Amino acid sequence: MPDNTIKIFHLEMRDQSDFTPKEGSADFTTTLVKPADSKLNQQLYREVGAKWQWTDRLPWSDQEWRDYVARDNLTTWLAHWKGERAGYFELEAQHNGNVEIVYFGLLPNYIGNGLGSMMLTAAVKAAWNQPDTQRVWVHTCSNDHRHALENYRKRGFRLFKTESE
Repeated sequence: MPDNTIKIFHLEMRDQSDFTPKEGSADFTTTLVKPADSKLNQQLYREVGAKWQWTDRLPWSDQEWRDYVARDNLTTWLAHWKGERAGYFELEAQHNGNVEIVYFGLLPNYIGNGLGSMMLTAAVKAAWNQPDTQRVWVHTCSNDHRHALENYRKRGFRLFKTESE
């Protein structure tokens, strides 16, 4: 009988000196979404998350999406490859200098091209550039891309908790 247990991995970076960036490319850029755009976040959540079983926000109403992205402590960043939208990430500033990479992912056509490590580098840099950051953290799961956990570790994240669902 197959084991359908999903493992959730919680990772953190407590010191910016632990960060090991991936060399970038002039063809890869990230931009802050400003002003916040709830329709864009909703679209990206659906498009990026479909492959990875992101389901918790699927039932959200338009108002819930507007309320979510309107918060002062949330930023959304777009990743572009050769001028085309390739993915996104959300950063949430939390209490005590914590910044969470809440959502992070590539659009299906850009998976498998090595862009995940460049985008994670951009996300970690953006997180450490927020005022008073003391810790950057993220969670991933066994449903994620097979290289996701390795990518986080290569950038300097350390596992601090594993859960099963």
